[in-house]
Amino acid sequence: MPRQGAGPDFIEALARGLEVIAAFRPGQPRMSLAQVAGATGLARPTARRILLTLEELGYVRACETGFALTPRVLELGVAYVRSMGLWDIARPHMERLVERTNESCSVAQLDGSDIIYVSRVAVPKLVTLSVQIGTRFPALQTSLGKVLLAALPVPELEKVLAEPSRSGLTPCWHPDPGERDAVLREVRARGWALTDQQLAPGIRSVAAPLRDGSGQVIAALNVNCHAAETSVERLVEKHLPLLLQTAGDISADFARVAAVPQT
Repeated sequence: MPRQGAGPDFIEALARGLEVIAAFRPGQPRMSLAQVAGATGLARPTARRILLTLEELGYVRACETGFALTPRVLELGVAYVRSMGLWDIARPHMERLVERTNESCSVAQLDGSDIIYVSRVAVPKLVTLSVQIGTRFPALQTSLGKVLLAALPVPELEKVLAEPSRSGLTPCWHPDPGERDAVLREVRARGWALTDQQLAPGIRSVAAPLRDGSGQVIAALNVNCHAAETSVERLVEKHLPLLLQTAGDISADFARVAAVPQT
């Protein structure tokens, strides 16, 4: 997160506050003042003032070992999802898809070279990686990410992929530019993407785009499964047609809602 903006309207204090919130990562639910200062590169007095301000606003609480985020932070993410309207529209369709496939289903959007999960309906199965709303993965190694990257113009694609991942995860698949471009061309041609254990062992999924009324790709929808339980053939022959139908239904509903004049 840049702490210095290019324009005169950039508010550095706000950027610092958001940076402190983002410092609390998986495996670090509680952090001392020194840890927050070290993670953000802020001076300890500055980090302390920000933490105390966030505590007063209800986003942070003090504990024996330092500070921890409160559930109120979720409001920031939920505000985004609700403002899109995508969650309310997609959820009933996703629930029906999960019932028909007995596999988990998610919606994600791009953030730099990563995807971030914004909606999810899960079934209780053991998987290699834990996924929840807000989880971040490298885009190129996921079916969701391939769909979203394939929708970008080439200059924008190169710019996005030049950004380092902030997921903290090292994926299994590391394609060279030629292999990467070939994969994305195939995704564009057929309109869906497959990932077979390219992110992590045991993770297999297919994804399709979600579009707005103008045909613009706004998100991606997937069905994911465990490789030991579901073959690629079953995923493509049985689950993919249901996924494509669901993605079309969500896109159509989203376009209809967006077309209604707001009063």
